[in-house]
Amino acid sequence: MGKAVKIGFVSLGCPKNQIDAEVMLHDLAEAGYELTGEDIEADIVIINTCAFITSAKQESIDSILDVAWLKEHRRLRGIIVTGCLAERYRDEVAKELPEVDALLGCGSIHDIVEAVKTVDEKTGGSSGSNCGSGSRKKGSKKTGSLIYSSFKPVEEVELGGARVLTTPDYYAYLKIAEGCDNRCTYCAIPGIRGRFRSRTIEDIVGEAKTLEASGVKELVLVAQDTTRYGIDIYGEYRLHTLIRAITDATSIPWIRLLYCYPDKLTDELLSEIANNPRVLKYIDIPIQHVDNEVLTRMNRHGGEEAVRSAVRCLREAVPGIILRTTVITGFPGETEEQFSRLCEFVRETKFERLGAFAYSEEEGTPAAGFDGQIDEQTKNDRSDCIMSIQADISAELCEKKLGKVITVLNEGYDAVSETWFGRSADDAPEIDGKVYFTTIRKPTPGEFLSVKITEALDYDLIGEEVAF
Repeated sequence: MGKAVKIGFVSLGCPKNQIDAEVMLHDLAEAGYELTGEDIEADIVIINTCAFITSAKQESIDSILDVAWLKEHRRLRGIIVTGCLAERYRDEVAKELPEVDALLGCGSIHDIVEAVKTVDEKTGGSSGSNCGSGSRKKGSKKTGSLIYSSFKPVEEVELGGARVLTTPDYYAYLKIAEGCDNRCTYCAIPGIRGRFRSRTIEDIVGEAKTLEASGVKELVLVAQDTTRYGIDIYGEYRLHTLIRAITDATSIPWIRLLYCYPDKLTDELLSEIANNPRVLKYIDIPIQHVDNEVLTRMNRHGGEEAVRSAVRCLREAVPGIILRTTVITGFPGETEEQFSRLCEFVRETKFERLGAFAYSEEEGTPAAGFDGQIDEQTKNDRSDCIMSIQADISAELCEKKLGKVITVLNEGYDAVSETWFGRSADDAPEIDGKVYFTTIRKPTPGEFLSVKITEALDYDLIGEEVAF
């Protein structure tokens, strides 16, 4: 019976959430369910949601409603909602979205097979037939009532596990820890994902070897705070030890670091980045602001000195390193003077990669109760201002690549521009720019090529393959 049921899957939000989706997909495939990339063909659709900020919540709700249309007009019989929206707003989702048949919290991802089985049986699937007209079978879910729900403690969920990659074959995210202990006043993640928990080095290395065997050439290490890795189980920061263990056990050529906090950059980590040829000279360090008063209200540890020290130490230890960061504009109480200080810091520091986000007031977080809340227009105007500054910086840095030959990981062919495209070591998947290039041959996805840069845009590069 299970093999006849087609399962669609929508995953939203960050790579860490995407990995949870991949674990659930593996469990479903092992149970004999057929996975489909087309929601219109699915009997049951699972929506793995995000609820980090207001825009992410809205995207999750919109996705649920979009899929719900298929219940009325196509063969869809069931909708299962998992992930952060389900965890954070379980009561509200159950009450306000009667289209949802089942809810699974972040600690219940391994209950996905039971959820699918229950929804399938309760919506008429046990008979082996479909509701192609959209009509409901007798005994199926009543409006506004859940068929199945599971909310196990998030801190007890098993970390790691086999998964079905939803990224292209040549790169994969690897979650090294879960949860967060930083308690930034604007952030809802600790309440959703729980305290910080590291996986063991042996467990992570084992997964890295499995990913290498599947063809992965770029491994992206992620956690809520990768630089905190190991402190809970080894008593000290051990990200550098983990990186060395992965490079000793595998031959994966590119290892990339995301979500590193500026106050936890150790000398050992800086040395590993500088001296390990397979660790990309790229690091993501979200600073959020530079003004001490704002950082204190955010509960960002180390303050302005930690931010400036991190930038200085990274550039001294690893010449040419690509620094990516994020900043928040319009945090409660941010004055024009404090915002101007942030603008000036962005101009003088010239981060190679930067994203600016307007502060999102999240219920249940300390910052939501702060005085000095700033109107949406001002928050967005400040964000736009930062991104305008960054666009000029990025264009200037891209121009310096003209005439240079760089290594590019080929990702595919763009029919619109009639060129191939890929990423350099300076560009993380999904968030950074692309390199578009011409070639006289047909390269395969995941192949490394040498490309000479002939044109620079604000964020992307254009070139042609060269042979050596």
